[in-house]
Amino acid sequence: MSDWLHDLPIVWMALIVFGFTYLVAAAIHVVVSALAVGERARAFKAVSPGMLPPLGIIFGLFVGFTAAQVWNDNERASAAVSREASALRSAAVLATAFPGESETRLRSLIRSYIAAATAREWPMMAHGTITLQVKPHFLAEALQQTLALAPDSQGQQIAQREIVTALESVFDARQQRIEISASHVNWIKWSCLYLQAACALFAIAMVHGDNRGAAAITMGLFATGVAASVLLIAAYDRPFIGEISVGPAPLLQVMPAAETDRQQ
Repeated sequence: MSDWLHDLPIVWMALIVFGFTYLVAAAIHVVVSALAVGERARAFKAVSPGMLPPLGIIFGLFVGFTAAQVWNDNERASAAVSREASALRSAAVLATAFPGESETRLRSLIRSYIAAATAREWPMMAHGTITLQVKPHFLAEALQQTLALAPDSQGQQIAQREIVTALESVFDARQQRIEISASHVNWIKWSCLYLQAACALFAIAMVHGDNRGAAAITMGLFATGVAASVLLIAAYDRPFIGEISVGPAPLLQVMPAAETDRQQ
């Protein structure tokens, strides 16, 4: 599905998904009703109701497999952002081991990295345009400055190693969230999902071909389930776009810690 749909509020997304699904169900109902005359009507009536459970089960499996990918991507995205924020906080706290200009500079670079990630990288991740070729200059500079420090004590040596480890963890978490931002349910999966739903709707319409009212009610109920499933998957399909998405809040919460200075 395209970015414009994922970027809609949930209410509007629901209206579009439910409206489209009901429109497909209504079109199938009209087509089957128009064709159910004469010999075709008897052929439709001969369709066994026993087909409906297998079709429904197959659709449920499609939904389950697709949803599993979506949940996994969202969990990985949340974990990556949380790990990135935790590592940045550790680096900001450990910077106090080097009071003075070194501490101030390191905290400033952490703040700049967070601001750049929030203002630049998140919009790019939302639209899937970011790649690992986009370099985190402030983060790289922070690592270079840390490696250039000349520890005066064993405590500073330990702090230097821990800051380097934390910044390397930030690099790794950033790479993971960028890779996850490109993940989405592709058009083949969406097509198969709706194709299976259409097959089930056609079967329902044919089984109830002699009773249009029952067919309309049954198809409406199944279409509601299809739309609800599609909406749930679409709302979480892209981890970094939409009303329900993984935001930079954990990173922004690190900024007050990074701004803590000699006043404390």
